[in-house]
Amino acid sequence: MPKSKDARVTIASECTSCTRKEPGDESTGISRYTTRKNRRNTPTRLESKKYCFCCHKHTIHKELKK
Repeated sequence: MPKSKDARVTIASECTSCTRKEPGDESTGISRYTTRKNRRNTPTRLESKKYCFCCHKHTIHKELKK
């Protein structure tokens, strides 16, 4: 049986402020969330405001590249 192209895919989103840390700064980690999106309805990269447990505030999380 051939593999079916499913419209729903699992994506990972990462905090934008944690990844922009300076090289000398001590980072506690990077906040990542996983979710599912419909590829046909949202072909662009997903961007949402989520709570970052590393920054201890709500920040913008962007979809990662595959």
